[in-house]
Amino acid sequence: MKNLNAIGLDKSKSKELAEKLNILLANYSIFYQNTRGYHWNIKGQKFFELHLKFEELYTDLLLKIDEVAERILTLGHTPLHNYSTYKQTSLIAESTEVSDGIKAVENILESFKITITLQREILNLSAETEDEGTNALMSDYIRAQEKLVWMYSAFLTT
Repeated sequence: MKNLNAIGLDKSKSKELAEKLNILLANYSIFYQNTRGYHWNIKGQKFFELHLKFEELYTDLLLKIDEVAERILTLGHTPLHNYSTYKQTSLIAESTEVSDGIKAVENILESFKITITLQREILNLSAETEDEGTNALMSDYIRAQEKLVWMYSAFLTT
């Protein structure tokens, strides 16, 4: 029992999960801020359509940021909380191209590829750890984001 955390999971495996979740948190935080930039600065023919879609996306990302941070806390660890660390940790780069709708959607698709891949790694690790809470969270995220990838990809199809 000494090697179990407060929710009955192995402490060392929980630590590894929390570290991976912190990487996801960093990626979500940069993804969120990039999407806010697209929302604020989008121009062109598809302004109204993309402005709304970007707002939907950043609102969802903000919810996920909170859920991931709370999951890290539930596992008994501390979530990352500053942008300098997020920037160093994230595989998603800060976007500088924020007004071109096509480029923004391409960047969003690349960000989804990174986050979905990371979430699959976390899903596998949480299954090994018998951490149903993290497992369910990642499974839900992956399912919803795969659909968004299809939809954003369809937008790019001419």
